[in-house]
Amino acid sequence: MTTLRAKQPACSGHRDRLRQKMAKHGLDGFLPHEVLELLLTYVIPRKDTKPLAWALLKKFGSLAAVLDADEKHLCEVPGIGPHAAQFLHLLHEVVKSYSLAQVQDAPVLNSPQLVLAYCKASLSNRQVECVEVICLSIRGTLISTQVIATGSLGKVMVSPRQVVDCALKANARSVILVHNHPSGDAHPSQADIALTNTIIQATALFDIKVEDHIVIGKGGNYFSFRAEGIIGNKPAF
Repeated sequence: MTTLRAKQPACSGHRDRLRQKMAKHGLDGFLPHEVLELLLTYVIPRKDTKPLAWALLKKFGSLAAVLDADEKHLCEVPGIGPHAAQFLHLLHEVVKSYSLAQVQDAPVLNSPQLVLAYCKASLSNRQVECVEVICLSIRGTLISTQVIATGSLGKVMVSPRQVVDCALKANARSVILVHNHPSGDAHPSQADIALTNTIIQATALFDIKVEDHIVIGKGGNYFSFRAEGIIGNKPAF
């Protein structure tokens, strides 16, 4: 009696090789399209994911941009359905949660690189300007984070009172302000500097200190008000 075997897809060998390479060496040596190929194998069965990986890179320009993209735009790539789009978008949220978890268990003011990693994970993919407040305890540990304002591509409106209210509700003794520049350049405008000084004056009335104001740009660039000597005495970043 002849036993019939299910026909394996032509791409199954390539999938196995990618996974074996990952198991042995991690992602070291993987090209951007190979990373996407591997990721997509977990949500798209029995299909060659290499053309999809290249299509994603062609549309968005880089691996980082693919993972930063929202689900709606990911679904514009033929072959990427809602399930795959949600999976790729989820990866960005996992990185954000991981970065926040690292900060939660450490004195934030002694861990500037962890804070920066969280700020980048939180705001670098936003398509509009947002302002986030990181609230700290008297020991400099994280109490909470909150996005208090969202705006447009090049502008966001926030008042000192919003920052004060956020800090008081968290019973914070100090805060770190974070906002993003979706256009790319992380350098603050004169309006950014003026608003920061006004917020510092407002929070001081409640014995709350502004430790830093971090501006997140594109491609990993950032600007720290403390590091540049605009506020505070000691560079933190």
